[in-house]
Amino acid sequence: MKVLFLTNNSLSLSLYEWLKDREEVILYKDKLSISVIHTLKPNFLISYNYRFIISKEILDHIKDNAINLHISYLPWNRGAHPNVWSFLENTPKGVTIHLIDEGIDTGDILVQKEVFINEEKHTLRSSYMLLHKEIQELFKKNWKKIRNKEIAPKPQKGRGSFHYIKDFERIKPIIQENGWDIPIVKFKQIYRSRCLGD
Repeated sequence: MKVLFLTNNSLSLSLYEWLKDREEVILYKDKLSISVIHTLKPNFLISYNYRFIISKEILDHIKDNAINLHISYLPWNRGAHPNVWSFLENTPKGVTIHLIDEGIDTGDILVQKEVFINEEKHTLRSSYMLLHKEIQELFKKNWKKIRNKEIAPKPQKGRGSFHYIKDFERIKPIIQENGWDIPIVKFKQIYRSRCLGD
């Protein structure tokens, strides 16, 4: 099977290397166009930390052979910075592999795992790294079933939550001042006092 692996994040590369030992894989970092699809002729698309929206034209062409790896427990925290918002809004944490549709992180779920993160012990960075470890393990465990269509997709249940990149602007100063190694408990305290007026 020829797989097009879409990513813009170096954390994804270890999974790309793992997959390369099992499939014919092409790494792609730029904005995807239908002409690239016609040229490369992939059988399957994997989006993992990929910043671009995949067009309806491409999705119609590739059918149900396009998945996204998202570090949230969908339908919670669709969109940008899911890890950060899961703490600020006290929503479930986890990882999800889902089919790609025309929405942002709205496709039917193939597999997901809830991940419990100890806020007393973790920082924003360490929790982010933990979620990437979990989603890569989930993918490795289920890839064969996903590629062979042995998992029945399930629609997302409930409204969940969604965040745009611009939503991050109001909390960006906290990260700039304290860095990504800020303990989660401290991060939430600063957020509450500055942004919520507690």
